[in-house]
Amino acid sequence: MIKHLFVFSLLAATLSAGTVSARCEDHVPQPKPQNASRDIVGADLDTIVERGYIEFAAYEDFAPWSFEKDGQIQGVDIDIGKLIADDLGVEARFNLVAAGENLEADLRNWIWKGPLINGRVANVMLHIPYDSEFACRVEQVVFTGQYHDEEIAIAYRKDAYPDDPPVPAYFRFDTVAVENDSIADFYLSAFPGGQLAQNVRRFPTAGLAMEALAAGETMASMGPRAQLEAGLTPELDVHTPPLPGFAVSTWTSGVAVHFAYRGLSYAVDDAIYAALQDGRIEQIFETHGLTHSPPKLR
Repeated sequence: MIKHLFVFSLLAATLSAGTVSARCEDHVPQPKPQNASRDIVGADLDTIVERGYIEFAAYEDFAPWSFEKDGQIQGVDIDIGKLIADDLGVEARFNLVAAGENLEADLRNWIWKGPLINGRVANVMLHIPYDSEFACRVEQVVFTGQYHDEEIAIAYRKDAYPDDPPVPAYFRFDTVAVENDSIADFYLSAFPGGQLAQNVRRFPTAGLAMEALAAGETMASMGPRAQLEAGLTPELDVHTPPLPGFAVSTWTSGVAVHFAYRGLSYAVDDAIYAALQDGRIEQIFETHGLTHSPPKLR
């Protein structure tokens, strides 16, 4: 399953400008889980502190955010989870999970209900894109702890573009790598008249797309900036050009907590806010060689 579907499913419908309706205008309240055991709906803050650990769900094979290498779970989101746990005075435990059909399915599986087979919910799910309309529809979840504004960017070979970094229109003639079925793929494929289709090269992951760029197989690569930066070499650079017709080329990432545990959600939000203020989150990004963009929602 494609790792980025949680972003794609949330944003694809908004890639083209359209009529904007009032927030939550068509919202119909959803049923919330009742009389469920803690193994189903998680644990409150007091229980977490008493038992001495907090459980996080993070996406698997999602470098540079969360992935396993040499038997160790690592990445920006993993370090942010450890930061939260340290602030609460407990141990951080991580479960790397596969992305489902869409973000709503992931939240159902890993935050408020649990998967049908082989699994249980986490206390906190990392790297959740925040959208106010989506938050209205999924009442079982509290969306909090925003820590980074993500954006779509273009990486490119400096020898191919020594003076003028590429913009999407260049890909009528130049090759560009993307992760298959990603929002970058969706955008370029939908470019007016299908003018770019013949030059789009698709790869299973953003990492492989960047490897192809580094090897000279393409002239550019398009995708979320952090995933491009993770694959940069001295021969490559990255920039964020204007993206005509791309209504949502940036979004804010945070965390999700079960609706019943407001105390936990406040504590997590406080931990992230403090780390944004004192520079610890920025330092995490710098350690991974990435650019941190503080969220504008705060």
